[in-house]
Amino acid sequence: MPNDSKPVPPRWLKPMNKVFMTLSRTGLGMKELPVLTVPGRTSGKPRSTPLSVLDLDGQRYLLEGFPGADWARNVRAASGRASLRIGTRTDDVHLVEVEREEALKVLRVWPERLADGAKIMLDAGVVTDLSPEAFEAVAGRCGVFRIEAGR
Repeated sequence: MPNDSKPVPPRWLKPMNKVFMTLSRTGLGMKELPVLTVPGRTSGKPRSTPLSVLDLDGQRYLLEGFPGADWARNVRAASGRASLRIGTRTDDVHLVEVEREEALKVLRVWPERLADGAKIMLDAGVVTDLSPEAFEAVAGRCGVFRIEAGR
C-alpha cells in the first residue's frame, strides 16, 4: 500500500535536472534528453523540465512522477499546451491526461521500460516496489499524459 503522506521528490532532483538541462543545451552530453516546456501557471513564463517519454503502441506518454508535480500542474493550467524538445528538434505538443484504462496500460510497463525514473519514484515513496501492480496503484494520484501534435 502506498505511503499516505505526500511523497516528495529527492532533494537532489531539481539541481540534477538543471545539470541535465545544461548538458543537453551545450551539447556536451544528454543530447537526446526530452525537455518539456510549459507556461508557468502563475507567471506565464516558460518552465522547462527534463522528463522520460514512454513509447507504447504508437503513442508517446509522460508520467507525473510525484502527485502535484509542478510541470503537471502547469500543463493542466495551460490546457495541455506545451513544447517538447528532443535533441535539436522542438515540437509544439498538446498533452492529454488519459482516462484510467489507458493510464493502467502505461503504468504497468513504466517500471520495466523506464527503470531510472521508476527507481526515483520508489525512493521517494510514491510506489512500494517496482512491480507493474505497484505502478497501477498510483492511477488517479499521478497523471498519465498522452503526447499529441500541437493544436
